[in-house]
Amino acid sequence: MEHLLVQSIEKALGWDSAAPLGRGFARGSVDDPELCERMLTPQGLLDIAMRRSLSPPQFRCFQKGDELRPNQFLTPTVSRRGQSLPMANMDTLSHLMQAGCTLVVDGMDTFDPTMEVACRALQWWSHELVQVNTYLTTADAAGFGLHWDDHDVVVVQLAGEKSWEVRGASREAPMYRDASPNSEPSEDIEWAGTMQPGDVMHIPRGYWHTATRTDKDDNGYSLHATFGFVKRTGVDWAAWLADRMRTDLLFRIDLDRFGAKDDQEVQHNVLYAELLRHTESLTIPSYLSAREREQPPVRYVHTGGLFGPVTDVVCVTPFPPHIQVRGDEVTVLAVGKRLRLARRAEDAVRLLLSGYPVSLERVAGLTGIDPTPLAETFMREGLCAELTEALHSAFTGLVPATHCLSTH
Repeated sequence: MEHLLVQSIEKALGWDSAAPLGRGFARGSVDDPELCERMLTPQGLLDIAMRRSLSPPQFRCFQKGDELRPNQFLTPTVSRRGQSLPMANMDTLSHLMQAGCTLVVDGMDTFDPTMEVACRALQWWSHELVQVNTYLTTADAAGFGLHWDDHDVVVVQLAGEKSWEVRGASREAPMYRDASPNSEPSEDIEWAGTMQPGDVMHIPRGYWHTATRTDKDDNGYSLHATFGFVKRTGVDWAAWLADRMRTDLLFRIDLDRFGAKDDQEVQHNVLYAELLRHTESLTIPSYLSAREREQPPVRYVHTGGLFGPVTDVVCVTPFPPHIQVRGDEVTVLAVGKRLRLARRAEDAVRLLLSGYPVSLERVAGLTGIDPTPLAETFMREGLCAELTEALHSAFTGLVPATHCLSTH
């Protein structure tokens, strides 16, 4: 799926694919000045906070480097039936922003269609799960202290400016759950400076970094988005191997704790040999491929035509569906499903699962078959979703118009 954000990130960082993710610090700027405003504005973030019931840890507020208690910026809204929901107190937030604070919305892709589509495009590009967190900092508020993340991030400065310091890693390939702590920051400064609108920065896992506006004008602000890429490690592969071993009776049998030493050694040797056999077939490429195919579907409403015939759909799988063509059959592997279809449906399948909005009428005109039953199957199984106005708007101006076959 071609997406302007993905293309802009590649060009800004001098990449031609997602392969450099995690391999070193990189920084650059996007060419299109309108891209940032198209992705998200400060007003857009505040509108989301105002209209939704958000609470920590998804919605947080920091002032003078400390996280505020929820009751300092959230107010319970009680209905006439006594039901209570936490809502942002917009008057309080206004005062906090004028004094200087940082508002954080984690998982913005959950609330905003544009960010959702952008994250999906980044996932199809990187073959890794992606989440975007957004940070709005006002006045001369301090940011988070020097820290490191257990995943690679791509930071996009959307509005305003913010000062950053990025240092190298002090422990190679640190993990959230690790064998040793990683609490001593590196002294090696990779880069220090100010991020301006359109600037892009890649910070690999384990690199120490901090951002602040304490050196900026107390009337300014900053909005940036951090796209997190959680790459797989050898530990993840080993855990997947262990899960696959559950199908083998030898690995389900109790270990011989009280047997003779020779008997314990025999069991060890048998298990070791069997483990090697499994490892030869359950390779790293097979694990990575299975992970993509088995990733569960995302949340979407399937109305089944309740509100009228579905006219346009879009593929919403976390990763590109795997399409196999053999003989007279087309097999689609995605979201933990295996769908077998007639070979004559191949062209329609590829259009419906392209990742772009498509009109069923236009698919019919291009392929000569009625794609409605096929689209219904894909929606029912979680591969496609009905194209709503909000979802359609998330693609507008961000993907090539020639690739979108929708009627919206």
